[in-house]
Amino acid sequence: MNTEQVIEAIGTVLRDHMNHAHLDRFGPEARLNEDLYLDSVLILEIFLSLELEFGLAAPEEAINRQDIETVRELAQLFTGEASTPAVRPEPTGKGVHGEDYIDIKVHCFVSSVCDALKRSGIDQRPFYFSVWDAGFAINERWQLAYHDKSINHDFFRAWYQRLYGVAMHEWYDPARSKDQNIVVMLDLLERKRDSEYLMVMLDLFHLPERENKFNQNPFPHYLMIEKTDDPKIWQVNDPDFRWEGQIARDKVIHAIRQPTVGGGYIFDRLQARVPAATDLRDFFLACHQPDHNPLVDGVRRIVSAHLEGRDGVKLADLGAALREVPVISIRKYAYEHGFAFFWREMKLANADFDHWCDEIERVIQDFKALHYAVMKLAQTEDRSLADDVLHRLDTLDGLERRIKARLGEAFRAWCASKGIPHTPPTELLGAAE
Repeated sequence: MNTEQVIEAIGTVLRDHMNHAHLDRFGPEARLNEDLYLDSVLILEIFLSLELEFGLAAPEEAINRQDIETVRELAQLFTGEASTPAVRPEPTGKGVHGEDYIDIKVHCFVSSVCDALKRSGIDQRPFYFSVWDAGFAINERWQLAYHDKSINHDFFRAWYQRLYGVAMHEWYDPARSKDQNIVVMLDLLERKRDSEYLMVMLDLFHLPERENKFNQNPFPHYLMIEKTDDPKIWQVNDPDFRWEGQIARDKVIHAIRQPTVGGGYIFDRLQARVPAATDLRDFFLACHQPDHNPLVDGVRRIVSAHLEGRDGVKLADLGAALREVPVISIRKYAYEHGFAFFWREMKLANADFDHWCDEIERVIQDFKALHYAVMKLAQTEDRSLADDVLHRLDTLDGLERRIKARLGEAFRAWCASKGIPHTPPTELLGAAE
């Protein structure tokens, strides 16, 4: 097939196989996310349908491409006409030790509270120790979920106060109605000081002005709100997506009212202080699981449950059960913050830092390739493909363990540089757990 024929095949897949609802802008130059509302999972579904229905298989490195923006560029991956992927530029300046080092955002709650630290001139990177293995849920139908009523933020709040001295007050009360909680929020918004952050959870799917690169529906998400001179307009600060702008007050409230979401906090960044080295040590130990990778293990459990038909689930359901893998696996970028903190503290070699960043990127891309293999197993119900899925999980497990081992080495060296033992008294370990 030539490029035009592949474009036609993509349109057929979206229309006839996926019943996609946003085809009015479809065409060669249509943007995948902004015009067609295709997230990473839906694009993988296109790849899979083209392979199974049209015999068009793309190499794994093509599936992992992140710089494909239009339908034409997607089609060219199958015809060999795609541009060469951009090569990561050689580090300039001071690399990880410079002030231009890229600040990674991968968790809306943590990104929001870290924004306050950064604005106070405090290094926020250590708080991302809590993100690479942050909690998720597996429900009774053996489905992976990044947001669930069983997940709370008590761990983050307790350590935020212990490390930085900032008390996070929960203003949202699930025992109250939505209207009652919104009244409380509006009162806080009216009275809060400029240094206070008013965080609220809303359903980002209901703010079409905002980028939703995962096209999640629902999409629970924390951000901050401020008043403007116009009572009908609010200033929205979304550190996780690096976005600030103004949105109509009523639209924001509509997104807050959604039954799929509920949560909110207020805190004052002026309370923030630089953490003690012993508290950072205890926090790292509370977060670091060198011999356990919860996401890999959770995916393995879900795959096994579907292969065995446990609790009535079917193999064909596996793709839907693991749909949120991309939302959770990007948290692995938080490893970079861990490396950056220790490397900057101890003035370690930038080249070594870059090597481990490449390994972290490999984790992200391997999760994407794993997700594609899972979708193929589910759609074909070909059980012979299960070995490949399990092998990919084993590979990911080994890779993450190596990353954690190197982080552990850096942590122990950092403790030595601070003149503190790398293991706290037993009672502190218990408190951290």
